[in-house]
Amino acid sequence: MIGEFEYLILAASLRLDSEAYGAAIRREIEDATGGPCSIGALYTTLDRLETKGLVKTWMGEATAQRGGRAKRMVQVTPAGRRDASAFFSAVLRITGDIAWGPQ
Repeated sequence: MIGEFEYLILAASLRLDSEAYGAAIRREIEDATGGPCSIGALYTTLDRLETKGLVKTWMGEATAQRGGRAKRMVQVTPAGRRDASAFFSAVLRITGDIAWGPQ
């Protein structure tokens, strides 16, 4: 089973599709959670996801907007989709009919 941060990276990467790269994934996660996302933690987790075969990464073209630096592009693999779906389903099952409002 993947962890919650791994899930967030996979979900953000799927949302971004062909625009999925480190900084964009980081922004998606920060927007969704309202909290900071360490770029070091992001890249460490991307490395782990790639080792697990859940994402594929490659260096894109260098762009003028990035001062000539290339982007590390991310694509979720079929195994990544499967594991993210299984995580999401588990969250839904465990949550059931819990109401998260004030008690």
